[in-house]
Amino acid sequence: MKRQRTFLDWPVVRQALDGDRSGRGAAAMSRATSELRSRTETADRVAKSICPYCAVGCGQNVYVKDEKVIQIEGDPNSPVSRGRLCPKGAASKQLVTGPGREYKVKYRRPHGRAWEELDLDTAMDMIADRVIATRRESFEWEADGKRTRRTLKISSLGGATLDNEENYLMKKLYTSLGAIQIENQARI
Repeated sequence: MKRQRTFLDWPVVRQALDGDRSGRGAAAMSRATSELRSRTETADRVAKSICPYCAVGCGQNVYVKDEKVIQIEGDPNSPVSRGRLCPKGAASKQLVTGPGREYKVKYRRPHGRAWEELDLDTAMDMIADRVIATRRESFEWEADGKRTRRTLKISSLGGATLDNEENYLMKKLYTSLGAIQIENQARI
């Protein structure tokens, strides 16, 4: 049964009776507000992480309950971000729990109209075979009488979700393959 409200429930009256002149204490709280609980209150543990979106490296607290991510927030102890996250970082929970996340490798054959699922080993073997064949067919030791040791058929564009260290390793990998068209978005 719902309790009847009286004039004592009015914030101005509570403010006067409680001596809360600024109106920022208990007077500002309604019953509904005082019953609210934090989303992170029920977490089993907090894992420290780094936001994956750019090269800044903002600290994140990942709240986990029953081995599922329930909330991601900025880490106030991070010297980089001091608890703040940009809109992409604040929405990074969707990377882990969003309904659009794919958990299987999808492949569409040339001229195909439908996607099919592949196991990871098959997909990795297909990629490796294609890289090796492309390098073998397109590698040039010399061009116009000058030593080049390159291939123009392999290139790389790293995404903004890769950090500087990952892009460094990609640069080393593609340079060792002879690629010269290498770029990334890991910058502010």
